Amino acid sequence: MPRIIFLPHEKYCPEGMLVEAEPGVSVLDAALEAGIDIEHACEKACACTTCHVWVREGGQSLEPATDREEDMLDKAWGVDPDSRLSCQAVLADADLVVEIPRYTLNMVSEGH
Repeated sequence: MPRIIFLPHEKYCPEGMLVEAEPGVSVLDAALEAGIDIEHACEKACACTTCHVWVREGGQSLEPATDREEDMLDKAWGVDPDSRLSCQAVLADADLVVEIPRYTLNMVSEGH
């Protein structure tokens, strides 16, 4: 069973966390199941960027981002080559190391 190491984040998991999840589960669903309440304003529909994460290790085991995900990532804060939307990053059989960005852009909560 693949494991996801969530690096420490002051709001979501201050100590960091190791989560085991079944292949085929999204990084977001694994996080939510473990009590890491990553924001996901569009309810996992690949229609916002609030669940943006950086997959620091193991990203090569994930399916490549779709054009739609890439288009959404263009709007995210702090995008880098490791960026993925956690609602779209589905686990295969490899372990991952995931970092949750300090900031997210939520057009609804920000009044846009």
